Amino acid sequence: MRILLVEDDAELARRLASALGEAGFAVDYASDGEDALLMGETQAFDAVVLDLGLPKLSGLEVLRRWRRAGLDTPVLVLTARDAWTERVEGLNAGADDYMGKPFQAAEVVARLRALLRRSAGGASPVLRVGDVTLDPGAGIVEVEGRSVDLTAREIRILSYLMHRSGRIVSQNELMDHVYAMDDMRESNTIEVYVARLRKKLGREAIRTIRGLGYRMG
Repeated sequence: MRILLVEDDAELARRLASALGEAGFAVDYASDGEDALLMGETQAFDAVVLDLGLPKLSGLEVLRRWRRAGLDTPVLVLTARDAWTERVEGLNAGADDYMGKPFQAAEVVARLRALLRRSAGGASPVLRVGDVTLDPGAGIVEVEGRSVDLTAREIRILSYLMHRSGRIVSQNELMDHVYAMDDMRESNTIEVYVARLRKKLGREAIRTIRGLGYRMG
């Protein structure tokens, strides 16, 4: 799953991006409101971590413009502002969740996973499609109760497909959501990873819809 991190404190952004990466997310970064606005409108993200106190354009204004443009990506607001009126203002502008600084990176990760579950229409922290289960928090994958070892990239692709169970996901969509902008991308990479997943999970776990993409469930 791909996350846009918007934070003007470089050291805080570095630490948070590291924690998100270790949790299995692909992370892109913006340090001001203007870059965040453009990236959110032109790139595919599964969720956004947004600071309100940004240079050039406030996080609150970025959020308002995204929502006016019809962008419904889940947004977790991070801010040093702790007045209840500002929290309400952020939520009314379209934020899905709100955390004040200072915070623990592990809680940010947990809240993001909860946002992603809700946006996919689920509540359980464990994803289940057919005989395959994935616990994103623990990085545990099982097929019919049998543990399966997957690489971080394989888990990222599997997680995206499981969050969209029953839907067709194109190769381009997978590419956009499991790689950050700076990651190396090759045209056949997704095919290679899907083939590996089928070997480990079973050939019927991921179906190919010819000419369209892949589907689980």
